[in-house]
Amino acid sequence: MNRILDIIFALVAGLLMLPIMLLVATTVIVLLGRPAIFVQTRAGEGERPFRMIKFRSMSDKRDSNGKLLSDEERTTAFGRLLRRSRLDELPEFWNILVGDMSLIGPRPILPETIRALGERGALRCSVKPGLTGWAQISGNAVLTDNDKIDLDLWYIRNRTFWIDLQILVMTVFVMIFGERLSESRLSAAKRKDIG
Repeated sequence: MNRILDIIFALVAGLLMLPIMLLVATTVIVLLGRPAIFVQTRAGEGERPFRMIKFRSMSDKRDSNGKLLSDEERTTAFGRLLRRSRLDELPEFWNILVGDMSLIGPRPILPETIRALGERGALRCSVKPGLTGWAQISGNAVLTDNDKIDLDLWYIRNRTFWIDLQILVMTVFVMIFGERLSESRLSAAKRKDIG
């Protein structure tokens, strides 16, 4: 996606979504505690680390020894709703504005995960990470990590304005109706000779 379009979209969408973001932030504080924002280092374009921000979707519940419980145990029904609806991603408009992310691209993942992928990780980081991407509209949570990488690499090899537009439209459908596996997209991504 063009940088100017990214900035315009992030500004306009960010302003339009501001009341929803304030509501989500308040609800996160009430139900999950402070802070409302979760910050984590992720790998950006060229494997450059950046601090990605999103709304918290897990509590700080700990066991009797003070150790954090597992992610699953700390994710509440509200947290699952935030993730399914993608509302937890709204603060990432800031990451788009400052140039760490784009609207469309592979979702940013941890630097150590990128390093472990070797050449595939480097290729995945040849573009800016995105707020939404090909893997997110193709099954996301029901995909394996390898499936997601295959889909991300297919997108990088084949991306066009029309594919980006399709991703935007399909992201809205995923937000409303939930994730569904796209066998055809996954099959195309696994054919290494495609693109």
